Amino acid sequence: MELAHGTIGFRALFISDVHLGARGCQADCLLDFLRYHDAETIYLVGDIVDGWQLRASWYWPQTHNDVVQKLLRKARKGSRLIYLPGNHDEFLRDYYGTHFGGIEVMETAIHLSADGRRYLVVHGDAFDLVVKHARWLALLGDTAYEFAILVNRYFNAVRRRLGFSYWSLSQWAKHKVKNAVNYIGAFEQTLATEAQRRQVDGVICGHIHHAVIHDRFGVRYINCGDWVESCTAVVEHADGRLEIITWSGTEALGKLPDPDPPPGLEAKAGMAA
Repeated sequence: MELAHGTIGFRALFISDVHLGARGCQADCLLDFLRYHDAETIYLVGDIVDGWQLRASWYWPQTHNDVVQKLLRKARKGSRLIYLPGNHDEFLRDYYGTHFGGIEVMETAIHLSADGRRYLVVHGDAFDLVVKHARWLALLGDTAYEFAILVNRYFNAVRRRLGFSYWSLSQWAKHKVKNAVNYIGAFEQTLATEAQRRQVDGVICGHIHHAVIHDRFGVRYINCGDWVESCTAVVEHADGRLEIITWSGTEALGKLPDPDPPPGLEAKAGMAA
């Protein structure tokens, strides 16, 4: 793997829920993150492209194309890229076992960390009862979520002018609304049970846009988060330690669309495993 000057190299990098093609996607933030972070293996843990939104209304600005080109460039320079489609990019599920542009498309993967732990890597929608059994409700919820993101962007534009920091409406709701908290807990427990069934040490997933690392259910549960609001990714260090990195900046988060690239963003690491 060839590292560019100033780039931090990791053993593995896990990115999920980018939602390229959706207006809420923070492609500029991800593009900046990818400029400074690389890995021997990069897992694209589903919903990288938002086919649901693209079918409803075509939206594909240059920054979204730049993210795709950046990932393909990393593959050409020696990184192994593994794409595990989610429910929003389910059209790629017809291509399991194939390669395109140096990217492998797989249903699930087993990641062997440097410390010898085995992790199931999967998007996670197959374990979401709403998506699995009530697709119409999932589509309705997706539309409501996009509306909430739009409202949140304008709300934060006002907050920024007043000198306040970014605030996420949906993240607040997930932590405060009882049903949402129960949904997250049930999803995490279901994924942990699947990891135990497969006799692995943990699971790395996405889908619910809630970045976290914990061992609450007997195995390690890791969620990559998203690039719509939280702008988070999971990295594996050379010693096998897994960590969530939040890539943030006042010009990148919660702002209205801007054709100019944002100034330098800074990474802040947190929630080390």
